[in-house]
Amino acid sequence: MRLLISFVTRIVPRHQLQRVAHLALQLCSPFLRGSRFEDPINGRRYRNFLSYGRGDRSRPNALAPDTLSLERHRAVWMYLTEHSDLFSGGSGRKMLHLAPEYCFLKRFNRAEGLEVVRADLVSPWADIHFDVHEIPYEDAHFDIIMGNHLMEHVADDRKVMAEYFRVMKPGGWGIFQVPMDRNNAETLEDPNVTDPAERERLYWQSDHVRLYGMDYADRYRSVGFEVEEMDLVSLFGQSRFDRCALGQERYLQVVRKPA
Repeated sequence: MRLLISFVTRIVPRHQLQRVAHLALQLCSPFLRGSRFEDPINGRRYRNFLSYGRGDRSRPNALAPDTLSLERHRAVWMYLTEHSDLFSGGSGRKMLHLAPEYCFLKRFNRAEGLEVVRADLVSPWADIHFDVHEIPYEDAHFDIIMGNHLMEHVADDRKVMAEYFRVMKPGGWGIFQVPMDRNNAETLEDPNVTDPAERERLYWQSDHVRLYGMDYADRYRSVGFEVEEMDLVSLFGQSRFDRCALGQERYLQVVRKPA
């Protein structure tokens, strides 16, 4: 199964995979039930999660079969439901959900008083399609913006960050998790690197254009955001961190636009 998932994620375009993956993986769910792991998004317990990733970067116990959540999704969900106002912030709020994930689609709709706009270049789960370098909304339009594992794909990340700042309301907040090598002080990027194999070697995936380092938060600060980084082991405790299989998703950054 690990090799099959690795092969499929490497070969099949993401927007096509999104149409059928949930149907196929949910068939595996009854065979994985147990008590060792918990998916906090649906509350179900499992003996194992599925491995996920490409080649030697495949991660054991990463993918929950019913919600299709990965480590980052479970970490974000735990923060959103326990430490944010997403589900309790009152009426009249607007959220921009970029690169929308299957595990969040219906659940965000349950947030009372929250209007969610789902956007992507090609995703079948998006309500609107656009390039994040030019977000087609007026200034100070959204209270919340979320887009995980997106920034490592964009050509000009500082321009995109500035767009986030522009369309976010003062006092608004956002989450933009990315792959990060915390051993690197600075982000690794070179626009001259275009070979897919070289990108995979340097940036961990053939369609990535950079690998973020410890300066990731400073890039947001440079366009005006305040950034808070949380240690999820400290936030949730080691036992729960392990039970929800957060893996290498140890840290979460939340950006805020000053009020």
